[in-house]
This record gives sequence, C-alpha cells and structure tokens, in this order.
Amino acid sequence: MSAEGPLPPAAPRGRPGCLLVPVRTKTGIALLHDEGSGNAYDVRVKLTKEVLTIQKQDVICVSGSNPSANHRTVTLRRQPVGGLGLSIKGGAEHRVPVVISKIFKDHAADQTGMLFIGDAVLQVNGINVENATHEEVVHLLRNAGDEVTVTVEYLREAPSFLKLPLGSPGPSSDHGSGASSPLFDSGLHLNGTSGNTAPPSPSSPIANEPKYEKRWLDTLSVPLSMARISRCKAGTEKLRSSAFEVLALDGVSTGVLQFYTAQESADWLRAVSANISDLTLQNMKMANKCCSPCDQVVHMGWVNERLEGADSSQTFRPKFLALRGASFYIFSSPPVSTLDWVRAEKIYNLCEVLFKVHKFWLTDDCWLQANFYLGLHDFDLEDQRPYCFSVMVGHGKGHFFNVELGSELAVWEKSFQRATFMEVQRTGSKTYMCSWQGEVLCFTVDFAVGFTCFDSKTKNVLWRFRFSQLKGSSDDGKTRVKLLFQNLDTKQIEMKELEFQDLTAVLHCVHSFIAAKVASVDPAFVDSQSVARKYMCSN
Repeated sequence: MSAEGPLPPAAPRGRPGCLLVPVRTKTGIALLHDEGSGNAYDVRVKLTKEVLTIQKQDVICVSGSNPSANHRTVTLRRQPVGGLGLSIKGGAEHRVPVVISKIFKDHAADQTGMLFIGDAVLQVNGINVENATHEEVVHLLRNAGDEVTVTVEYLREAPSFLKLPLGSPGPSSDHGSGASSPLFDSGLHLNGTSGNTAPPSPSSPIANEPKYEKRWLDTLSVPLSMARISRCKAGTEKLRSSAFEVLALDGVSTGVLQFYTAQESADWLRAVSANISDLTLQNMKMANKCCSPCDQVVHMGWVNERLEGADSSQTFRPKFLALRGASFYIFSSPPVSTLDWVRAEKIYNLCEVLFKVHKFWLTDDCWLQANFYLGLHDFDLEDQRPYCFSVMVGHGKGHFFNVELGSELAVWEKSFQRATFMEVQRTGSKTYMCSWQGEVLCFTVDFAVGFTCFDSKTKNVLWRFRFSQLKGSSDDGKTRVKLLFQNLDTKQIEMKELEFQDLTAVLHCVHSFIAAKVASVDPAFVDSQSVARKYMCSN
C-alpha cells in the first residue's frame, strides 16, 4: 500500500557490493506500535529526501461553523430498514472506548456526513458513556427511540483492533445470539425497534451545519540527517519482525513502525537507510572541505556495539563510527563540529586495527523473509543479528559491532580497506621498539622496502626482508612472535623471534601493510585482507 519511485535493480546473490540505491520518496500505511501498552494504530508514513513524516488521521471541519474543534453532536433518525446504519466496538470493561467501527453506505449515519469510522462515542441523548461498558452503550442506542443524538470525538490513536484495517471489511457479530463483544462489531444497522409504522424521513445534513472530512495530518517529522535505524526490541536483544524505528539526532523517534509484510518492511528499511546514507555523504563532503587532504573523512555512520556485562550478559548500544585520516573513531553521538572530533570515546590508529566480518551474507529481504515466513523469531544466531563485524585493536582487545543491512556491512568493509590503504601509503612506514636476542632494537614495517630490524643506537641494519619473503608467523598471544622468512639465495627458511610490548598492534600493522601492498599490485583485487591473512598463519 505505498507509492514510490522506480525500484533499484535486484541485488546479486552472495556477498552484496556497495549498492547505489537512488534517493526515494515513499508513502505508505503502517502500524505505529506502542510496545508499552501493546496497542497499535494506523498511521501514514511519508519519506522524502531529508525527512520521515508520521501522519495520523483526524476529522476536521472544512466548511460552516465549528462550535467545538473536537466534539461533534449529530442527530440520527432511525430507519425502519437499516436502523442507525452503524456498528460499534469497544467498552470500558476492556479499558478501551466505544468507537464506531462501521458506517453503512446510504444509511442514517452515512447520510449525516458527520460521523466517521474511528469516532469515539461520548454521549447518547445527553447521557455520558465514556466509562460505559459495551453492552450498556448498545442498549442505549437500540432503545433510544427514532431520533438519537450522539456526541462523538475522533480517536486519532485508537488501537487498531477497534477499527477496520483500511479498505477491508470486518466481521459482524452474531446478532441472533443476543450477545456482543467489545472486540467485535455490534451492529446497529438492523430494523428499528420503535412502534412507529410510518418510516421517518431519512437523515440529511442541514445547509448551515458544518461539514467534516477525515484527512491525514502531519503529527511528527523526523529529520534524517545523522538519524539512525533500530530493529531491536526495547529492553531485549531480539530483533523485531517486519518493524523498525527511526531516531533523529536530537532523540526524536518515530516510534516502532510495524509493516504488514516482510517484503514491505525490507523495502522501507532500504529506502530510509538510503536517504540517511545520502545525507551522511553530504555531511562528509562539507566536513572534508575544512580538512587537509591527509585528514579526510572516508566513511562514518551508526552501528550497534556489543557490550559484555559483569554477569556475562550481552547488550548492544548505538555508537557512531568514523574513518578519518589516520584514525578510527568511536563516538556516543555524531560529531557535528570540529571540536567534537576530540571528544571521541576511543581513537585508534588505522594501521594498528584489524577489521573482520563475522556473518554469512544474505540479501536484506531474504533475511527478513526467512524470519517472517519460517518462524525464526527465536532463532539464536549471534543475537539474531545477521550483519556483524569486529575491529580488533591493541593489547588483544576489540570491539564487536552490527549494522541493520547487508549493504551497510559491505560499505564498512570496503571503507576500512580503503582508509587503511590510504593511511599506509601516507605513512610509508611504522617503527616499533622490540627486543631480539637480548638487545633493544627497532622493527620497521615499510611499504616500499618490507621488514627491517636495526640497532636503536647505532642504526646498523641487522636484517631486512621483503613482504614476499614472509612465509608465515606464530605468536604466544602475549608478547613474542616468530616470523618466518625465506632467504632469496639459499631458499632456506629463517626464523626471527621478537618480543614487543604491544604485540597485537604490531601484528595488525604488518597485516595492514601487506593488504595495502596486495591492493597496490592489483587494485581490482578487492579482498586483499584475505591474502594478507595467508601471509600470517598465526597460531
């Protein structure tokens, strides 16, 4: 139930690339779900390039006098055939108001032009029924005589079960049984019960009476610049099925938008994400105008970070990541000014971190459909988060993240490779203090030369090998590493055992330089990271 621009081409099977999804405008119907009460009501969602707007239905006066902006008092003349021409649902016994759930065309209620599905009944012939049960309101309406005056107010946030799905007929209750339920229609469209034999004149609007229409009105606009999407249920780590919410930079939220099919949810998720990404790209370009060529932002965006609790429990918290210049940044909120960059929670050198994808690849709609159609709501696969990656840092520590879409994961992987490659080329070399055979030495990783070990005092080179000569490595997971090099002349393997204060940072640096070297030799070869790992067979 949506209108949108042309769909992008279908994603190829297997690992998705950096998908170029055009900026979309979309309009559709969703359920706005209140996870606290469990109620959901119909809203219309409008997506533009910069804003996601939530619209709710309301009844407004379009002409004539309007003595009360909220309440309408309408007089119905009961017809011998068709009665009042409406049905109601709800009741105080279920803590919901009584609302009009059906209006039958060309009958009494419809002829007034002043009653609408979703109107809450406040009074019947002057009697307040706001706290009345379903049966009490049914009794009043059926025994109110030929002329019934009702006061109503349109209930903008009526739970969806009180109203019919838009454009769909609803079931009628079994009137012959004499029973009625607040969750089903109680029809007041049967033959009238009065003793009059002559049919009263049909209800019709008076010329001076106000005219009303039901319209979609804007109630909330969520700016998409630096906004984030969440599919996780509040208070849990499980993903919602066919639902998500959008949270603006200032904390304003759409609430949980629940769609009727997994495909519709996937379409909306991709469209909103594409517009957010486009705005983020614009922000990056503006920020880069103020930065030097060696301090450019390569990529940034929202992710969820997995945090380990003291009781081994796991929670995910939103984080904003950025790849800029020589560094990898982790923020609790996006940097919107130059000063914000120094307020990052963590800053790591790109040459000393290791990016790794942790999830098998599925297209976004396939994953959502699998959850929806196959009943995999409780399927435990890394907290049901299909798009995960880690960033390993110094001293054996790391960060574990997930994103909402496979296309986002593809972008992060390529962006890390690109940012690392650019930093390796800019840096040229990295030197670390180490010890070898009881001596304090310097170990250098050089993009052009390879590996060099020299005396820190005399600067005398003890040994040097190219990247291609590295045939393997092993380490103790603490401080010691064994590097295996092949002598070009003798073809024999030479082992060099070194000890570093932060072994992890050194190994990540070696990995980054090898990956960059592979990429420089064959730029078309994307997965240089896997080649780099083959050089380093760590135990």
